[in-house]
Amino acid sequence: MKTAKSIRQIVRNIPQHWVGDGFPVRSLFSYGGGNEFDPFLLLDYAGPHEFEPGDAKRGVGEHPHKGFETVTILYQGELEHRDSSGGRGMLGPGDVQWMTAGNGIVHEEFHSQEFTKQGGLLEMVQLWVNLPSKDKGSPAKYQDLLAEQFPSVSLPNNAGTARVIAGELFDAIGPASTFTPINVWDVQLNPGGSTELTIPSGHTSLLVVQSGSVNVNNEFAKAVELVVFDREGTSVEIAADSESRILVLTGEPIGEPVVGQGPFVMNSREEIHKAIRDYKAGKMGRLSETT
Repeated sequence: MKTAKSIRQIVRNIPQHWVGDGFPVRSLFSYGGGNEFDPFLLLDYAGPHEFEPGDAKRGVGEHPHKGFETVTILYQGELEHRDSSGGRGMLGPGDVQWMTAGNGIVHEEFHSQEFTKQGGLLEMVQLWVNLPSKDKGSPAKYQDLLAEQFPSVSLPNNAGTARVIAGELFDAIGPASTFTPINVWDVQLNPGGSTELTIPSGHTSLLVVQSGSVNVNNEFAKAVELVVFDREGTSVEIAADSESRILVLTGEPIGEPVVGQGPFVMNSREEIHKAIRDYKAGKMGRLSETT
């Protein structure tokens, strides 16, 4: 028998700030105040923002990561990245980059040359997902997932559609490989559409309203707001007042200490100090013009 998940909090009036000179973001949550969102660490929602045509690179230059994963979901615009392993790639609308920083990697993220030249709308999400302590030493790797790889689910009663990025929804399985049980669903609801989503009991469960307005378990939420649920319960009812896009995140808590500093997230202060030493010693690699 399904039981509704109670809403613990709706986070509203989230201020915007810039990351580098290419990403105007709202930080909907972070682990700064504790590990409330375990296994999720942070979510930045960038845009939609209109960039004028230009010549100078826009984005974030060389920086390291260690101990967790970054998930970049691009809705509008175009991004380029390269890293200290010699890898490079490009993201277009609908694409997802799932980067496992693991034991450490150095990379950079910029608007693509073509997008910089032409200008246009940029809209994206970057999610940080924690790794269990046993996996924080994993080799760094990428999952570059293209838009056409994601199964699209038609929601009952013509309520809308959902792309399954990770996990499972209505028997559709997302292509992203995860270290712990996680669901990431990109949901588009039609005006007046209503749907019930089944979510595992015990999971941390979050809903990000990116556009439009919805009633979630009879509570109103609009763009850009975050709905946080209690872990007990197995269902969420969503009704759209207008055409709406929402991002649904659920994950099994890891239940380990979280200690972070800048781009490093580990389990203890000693591990943070080691990560800093390793980065300064070049053990995570370096970018060069020939990478």
